[in-house]
Amino acid sequence: MRRVVVTGMAGFSPIGSDWSTIEHNLRLGKTGIRNMAEWEKYGELNTRLGAPILDFDRPAHYSRKKIRSMGRVAMMSTRATELALEQAGLLDDPSICDGRMGVSCGSSIGSTEAVADFGNMLLNHSSSNLNANSYLKMMSHTTAVNIAVFFGLKGRIIPTSSACTSGSQGIGYAYEAIKYGLQDLMIAGGAEELCATEAAVFDTLYATSTRNDEPHLSPRPFDRDRDGLVIGEGACSLVLEELEHARARGATICAEVIGFGTNADGSHITQPEPSTMQVAMELALQCASIPASEIGYVSAHGTATDRGDIAESHATNQVFGSNVPISAFKSFTGHTLGACGALEAMVAIEMMNRGWFHGTANLDNPDPDCADLHYLTGSGLELSTGCVMSNNFAFGGINTSLIFRRI
Repeated sequence: MRRVVVTGMAGFSPIGSDWSTIEHNLRLGKTGIRNMAEWEKYGELNTRLGAPILDFDRPAHYSRKKIRSMGRVAMMSTRATELALEQAGLLDDPSICDGRMGVSCGSSIGSTEAVADFGNMLLNHSSSNLNANSYLKMMSHTTAVNIAVFFGLKGRIIPTSSACTSGSQGIGYAYEAIKYGLQDLMIAGGAEELCATEAAVFDTLYATSTRNDEPHLSPRPFDRDRDGLVIGEGACSLVLEELEHARARGATICAEVIGFGTNADGSHITQPEPSTMQVAMELALQCASIPASEIGYVSAHGTATDRGDIAESHATNQVFGSNVPISAFKSFTGHTLGACGALEAMVAIEMMNRGWFHGTANLDNPDPDCADLHYLTGSGLELSTGCVMSNNFAFGGINTSLIFRRI
């Protein structure tokens, strides 16, 4: 049972693509939610809210040959990985290509532009837009394999395409691969590109926010006046490494991964079940061999849907009682789907190391149907703690819980 640490992290989000920018916007309460005027053409789509990344372009040093199999989601994930490897001091290290480093990451779907090209074939009987790379951009494991090919990684590939838990399962399965001696290093995380089709998925469930003229006031996780979620985009990669391997090369350690729990509701595809959410958190605590009292902060999934917020809050209360500080990063970025688990893990680690935790944007009046918890609002909370938990829950009743410790 080997110890696993994080030695590099990097990500792109609607409120920034480096920690200083993200932290600045979190402290100001400035969200990345926008009115998506380009969605007006979809007349039956109720929501017009989204959270795009405005500062990501193809890196100048990425040749056309290198990116021909990449859509936006794979390119963001690859660039996040490059920056994480750079932070970890491994970017130009040939040893990562000897099979000891693998990749565990995913997204809800590949690039929807490529999906549309195949749709054009089915609807209009024309394959004129298809080429040899169309499927490689569309496939659900496009992020994992493009990362591996771009950096020449020859370890195991674990594609996690599990909607909102793609990023957190990516970290959890990477942690297990190292913990049990199957790899020494792993790239872990998730990504998603913004598309109106993703908003439409939740629109058909009447789960999207339609506060279209007030994008700065939505979403509102755990608030009695919430009216649904907002879809965003993002990418985040973490470098996970066996502790002694990291120490031997003098790596800077961001945090230790000490717990991972995952399970399934086994009851309904889209309706969350608080009892199994609770079990997932308890499994992570058991894995970490620590009591609930050691967790100083919980990063909530916090989608701003009625059923989701209520179920999650009651599950959290059952594990921790009413005093645990909790906030939702999605209140700033919208729901970044496959990216959220990794982005929220990175943000939780950064805050743990700095002793400050952000509030939940737009949480003015906690919903009385939600459980009693220490909901962080406004400017957040100055707090020194050595352990944090990050939770995510996905369609299919997939539940995940990760625990990180300061080291």
